[in-house]
Amino acid sequence: MSQVIQAAGGVVWRKNSKGDYEVALVHRPRYDDWSLPKGKQESGEPLIASAYREIMEETGLNIQIGQFIGEIEYFTIDGAKKVSYWSAKALDSDKSFRANNEVDQLLWLDFDKALNKLTRESDVEILTKFIQMDFDATPLILLRHAKALARKEWQGGDEDRPLDNLGQIQAKRTFSIYQVFGLQAIHTSDAVRCYDTVISMCRSLGLNPTVANQLSEYTFEKNKKKALEYVTELSEVVVKHQSPTLLCSHNPILPRMLEKLTKKSKVDLPLEKLQPGEAWVLFMRKKKCVGIDLIAAPVV
Repeated sequence: MSQVIQAAGGVVWRKNSKGDYEVALVHRPRYDDWSLPKGKQESGEPLIASAYREIMEETGLNIQIGQFIGEIEYFTIDGAKKVSYWSAKALDSDKSFRANNEVDQLLWLDFDKALNKLTRESDVEILTKFIQMDFDATPLILLRHAKALARKEWQGGDEDRPLDNLGQIQAKRTFSIYQVFGLQAIHTSDAVRCYDTVISMCRSLGLNPTVANQLSEYTFEKNKKKALEYVTELSEVVVKHQSPTLLCSHNPILPRMLEKLTKKSKVDLPLEKLQPGEAWVLFMRKKKCVGIDLIAAPVV
């Protein structure tokens, strides 16, 4: 059996000058169709990074990836193809669009007109799912540090325990995943394994990390309220300023934070705790969590 071709794309949205929502459709001259922007995954590339790259290549727009919408699978002359879609907020105007090898036109339409304009029923299905989502939300990412040296293998203080070889590679690969969210701030526990997980990404993004002992395990053991108060205040800033933010902490703390931030929400909570290098992306809107996505650890 031939391998399934993986591809990714998204529903690109904006608010127009009247404050109404619009989505971007692209015209592909090769097929003479109107579709959602998408393209094939490159070797070793996380799918969410593929969506980010393909959308920007086809539209020329600077975007911020949002919630995962869903996936569709169909057959082509090259075999089975699976396309994964995310919502994507346009951060600039369509004036940046330039015709390219894949796309010769970009059109902004309201939801009803877009549904009628799309050529393929599978795109209609994805756009319908998108419309039903609370898509205009800001990501707050709860990241568990990358894989660290085992406690029994470390002679020093636990807060100084470093990443192991696998964790160091994971840390170097976080940027390709989390750049898609348009991060404006990164907060981290002062434990070495957390700081070292995010520092390379901070440098690539030009951000100075906020290092907080309230996010550490040893502080949490003494006073659990400090970490919960910290993330509550942070979530309020995220919502108020619509500033995508990442917080890196530890396994005992992150599930409690998740519980705290979703207390008044109706979202389904993850059943499993995070593994090293994994993250929950909480989409916050009007002080509530309206969606949660799981981000897998970087593939090594």
